[in-house]
Amino acid sequence: MVGRVPAPLVFVVSAFSQYLGAGLAVSLFSLMPSTTVAWWRLVVGATVLMALRCPWRRSWTPKALALAAAFGTATATMNVIFYAAISLLPLGAVVSLEFLGPVAVAAFTGRGWRPRCSAVLALLGVVSISGLGVDVGEPDQRTGVVLALAAGAAWAGYILLGRRVASAGAGIDSLAVGMVFGALVYAPFAVGTAAGALASVRSTAMALGVGLLSTAVPYGLDQVVLKRLGTDTFALLSSLMPATSMLVGVVVLGQLPSGWEVTGLVLVSVAVALASADGRAPRPASH
Repeated sequence: MVGRVPAPLVFVVSAFSQYLGAGLAVSLFSLMPSTTVAWWRLVVGATVLMALRCPWRRSWTPKALALAAAFGTATATMNVIFYAAISLLPLGAVVSLEFLGPVAVAAFTGRGWRPRCSAVLALLGVVSISGLGVDVGEPDQRTGVVLALAAGAAWAGYILLGRRVASAGAGIDSLAVGMVFGALVYAPFAVGTAAGALASVRSTAMALGVGLLSTAVPYGLDQVVLKRLGTDTFALLSSLMPATSMLVGVVVLGQLPSGWEVTGLVLVSVAVALASADGRAPRPASH
């Protein structure tokens, strides 16, 4: 049935699902640390992906398992840093700053004028948000900017490592196995406060919602989108993702952006459109 829905609409639904999941995560920060919320997302996501993909049916070599473990740990690290950033800064600002990572990958691996121009626009967007739209004199906001940029760097590493996983032919199966590894890696940092998600039916439902909205729904829809979208459409829709995150921040969390944040978002969106024009800057897979 999903196959009959226009691919651009599926893409938009997937993006909203990811950032609604992030919005739910922000609501859980009053009950437990951001690292613990990210860990719950990993646990729920790993459980869903393992149930859907049944990767144990595949033959795994030690090298493939090691690659899956590295990929999963990178994915987990990216999300732990991202959640820490959105605990300190508005969701839209964090996503815009984080996009510097994939834009940088496109700039270094792409050819022609597009990736170079996208890098310049992305840097201007970062300056607009972090230098003018955010009070960097405030310790928490300054830390949030650093974490958002670190999440972008982790995303860049995720992209490069993800290409190796994809070329090996394991794809989502490697991600399913990898998220189990990622959850195990971060378990020592989260188990002490993990009970906060079980404090009430509402908090449990929210924790499950974070994992489902941020993992199960987007990955399922991605299987439809990636086979049907052309490069130009992909670039255009990718450029809307920072705006999507800011809209979710406004509606769900009441995070009104400043003028400079909106300016930075526009610059980053144009940069993403240019960087994605050759398909080298894929969209986030796990926010």
